[in-house]
Amino acid sequence: MLKIAGREIKSRLFIGTGKFPSTKIMLEAIEASGAEIVTVALRRVDIDNPQDNLIEAIDRKKYLFLPNTSGARTADEAVRIARLAKGLTNWVKLEVTPDPNYLLPDPIETLKAAEILVKEGFVVLPYINADPVLALKLQDVGCSTVMPLGSPIGSHKGLRTADAIKIIIEQARVPVVVDAGLGAPSHAAQAMELGADAVLVNTAIAISPNPKLMAQAFCKAVEAGREGYLSGLASPSEKASASSPLTGFLK
Repeated sequence: MLKIAGREIKSRLFIGTGKFPSTKIMLEAIEASGAEIVTVALRRVDIDNPQDNLIEAIDRKKYLFLPNTSGARTADEAVRIARLAKGLTNWVKLEVTPDPNYLLPDPIETLKAAEILVKEGFVVLPYINADPVLALKLQDVGCSTVMPLGSPIGSHKGLRTADAIKIIIEQARVPVVVDAGLGAPSHAAQAMELGADAVLVNTAIAISPNPKLMAQAFCKAVEAGREGYLSGLASPSEKASASSPLTGFLK
């Protein structure tokens, strides 16, 4: 079972809440995904208003509410945004993305913010480029996971950073959650087959013509990918290898 900061998590699929056409459809997709961790952009909710539609809609007894600092361009902004949610939870998905066109995370500001938030008692899950060196530094300062991107947020390009993610997984002392760019269930399965501990998916589910069905598909893909990894995948070969004997069967 997946364990983050001492908490046991049954589902290895995390789900985001942005871009859904309605709250009703979002909740149906979350339920269908089997996810336990649901991430919410703090800039989209009014933390001081318990009647805010999104806060009220998500059953925090059933789901782990994971606020994220989406929209932060500096460490100071990310820390300020994270502190707004301290009354709801001490878990935070740390995002620092100064470039609005590609939304790539700033490694220096992310590390700086992580150090501050960990010292303040936050359970920090940082979104990062697939950078093995940075992943180790974030673990050293006390982050509870590392979350390398597969490809840029919302690009649907899949696992373009597979080689680097393999290194991160190999060196990891905390769970590795592949986040961003996963546009199809097969992408999620591939990430899990590499040995990732979990994946986070939002846009591919939210903008689907049938978000509920797509959420189910991602759920199955994550489970299949994990089972494939645990069972031991066959190594690629340059030559063919017959699955049945080529001699002796006509005697």
